[in-house]
Amino acid sequence: MVFEGLFGRMRHGGDRAADATTEQPHPAATRPTIGLALGGGAARGFAHIGVMRTLSAHGIVPDVIVGTSIGAVVGGCYAAQQLDALETWSRTLTVRGVLSYLDISLSGSGLIRGNQLAAALEASLADTRIDDLPLRFAAIATEFNTGHEIWLTHGRLVNAVRASYALPGIFPPVKIGGRWLVDGALVNPVPVSAARALGARLVIAVNLNADLFGRGTLISHHGPDESDDAVPPKSQGLRRLFGGDRSLRRQFLGSRDRPGIPTVMVEAFNVMQDRITRARLAGDPPDVMISPRLGPVGWFDFHRASDAIRLGAEAAEKAIEGINEAVAALSQPYVANSNGGGGK
Repeated sequence: MVFEGLFGRMRHGGDRAADATTEQPHPAATRPTIGLALGGGAARGFAHIGVMRTLSAHGIVPDVIVGTSIGAVVGGCYAAQQLDALETWSRTLTVRGVLSYLDISLSGSGLIRGNQLAAALEASLADTRIDDLPLRFAAIATEFNTGHEIWLTHGRLVNAVRASYALPGIFPPVKIGGRWLVDGALVNPVPVSAARALGARLVIAVNLNADLFGRGTLISHHGPDESDDAVPPKSQGLRRLFGGDRSLRRQFLGSRDRPGIPTVMVEAFNVMQDRITRARLAGDPPDVMISPRLGPVGWFDFHRASDAIRLGAEAAEKAIEGINEAVAALSQPYVANSNGGGGK
């Protein structure tokens, strides 16, 4: 009887012991904090919309977004859940429609006041504050008189993105917190470093100008030729610039033989941005780079938003496998303790 009771207790106890020592299911691996660094590039920046759409379709949702210039506009609209409105607006732009936003002025700090464009952003973003966004966000700007890199991480979203795209000479600077701010691409065209500083473990960067081949090479032997003998046009002042004198307007806007003021400013900015981008990405490369092939889309081709969006989506689709591999590599798996317990 004693042995039967003992064996009976052992049988029942064995069942109870099995229940007591059964390990709980291991928690799923913790994915890394994902950050997006969205670069500048004016109209080419509509490609960011295609990138965001593709990432979302594959379940890749960012925890941190940092944008420079047009990257700040698209990233801010995404964070404020206004990407649909931005895409709808961008796809309806025509050449005539773009011209309606060019409220040109020679009396301020930029050739374009930017009031029309600001009004369009106000209509979507209204009084949205960065502090209230569901994810960490920063718009990169530059304090023009000191060269300080400014991360706009709180306050009105629309003011932050306006400062971030205020291309010097084209748009006037924006005053925020006592500082006059201009385009962030002057100091950080693809803000990988800022995304990491805001807590991103995995940084996906979008460089809109990676396909501008042939820039920054060395011309080691150059000199004058017969084309230098052309007589420069005589200066006729600014009074008749926007009057009926079409020849004077052509001199201002440029022609096939001679670049105009806007072209010189933008191309000079392009050269500078390209050099800065190369240097900063070499020192702090992203984990994954998305580089849309936007060659056919120019800086001011805002009427080609549909093409830019499509090219952005195609580039992001090609990067999905690499992103998933990076997520898997940086995810934190469940690790059992040596004493038989569990933990991370």
